Amino acid sequence: MGISAFLERKLAKRFETFDTNGDGAIERVDFELSVERMGRAFGLDADDARLQRLRALSLGLWEHLASAADRDGDGRIDLAEYEEAFVTGLLETPESFDQGYVPFLEAIFAIADTDGDGRLDVAEHIRWTGSLMNLPEADARDIHRRLDRDGDGYIASRDLLDAIREFYFDEHPESAGSWLLGKLKG
Repeated sequence: MGISAFLERKLAKRFETFDTNGDGAIERVDFELSVERMGRAFGLDADDARLQRLRALSLGLWEHLASAADRDGDGRIDLAEYEEAFVTGLLETPESFDQGYVPFLEAIFAIADTDGDGRLDVAEHIRWTGSLMNLPEADARDIHRRLDRDGDGYIASRDLLDAIREFYFDEHPESAGSWLLGKLKG
C-alpha cells in the first residue's frame, strides 16, 4: 500500500507533534515529556492515577510505533521510518485504529475534561493540545471550532475520535480531521 501526497503531509504534521523536543526524531523521551507537560498543565501529581494511565498508554503507543517503524533499531524514528510504517500497514483499517486509539483518547479526556461533563470546552482543548502536542493556542482554537460541528461550544470524545479517524483515513482537505493538528504545510 502506498500513501497519498495528502496523507504524507498529514503524517509529517503528526510527526512534528510527536517530536516534542524538536530534535527531528521520535523517541521514547518525547512520549515521556509530553505526558509530564500535560500533568503539569492540569496540576496533577506524578502519582495521579489518570496521569499514570496516560503514561502507560503513551509508552505503549511508543513501543507499538517503535516495533513498527524503528527499522534500524536505534531507538529513534525519523520521518522516513514513520511514513514507511504507514505504507506497511501500521493503521490497517479504521476499526483497528479505533481499538488502539479509544483507550488513549479516554485517558486524555479523563484529564482534560476538568468539569467531568464528557466534553471539552475551548479552554480545556487548548490546554491538552498545547501540553501534549505543543499545538499553538491559535491552532487549537481553530481546531476546536472546526470539531464543534453543532456549534454548542463543546466537543465530545466521539467528535474527537471521528476527527482523528478522518485525519488518517479521509482524503478530503476540508474535512475536520484534516485540520486536526492545524494548517498543513505545502
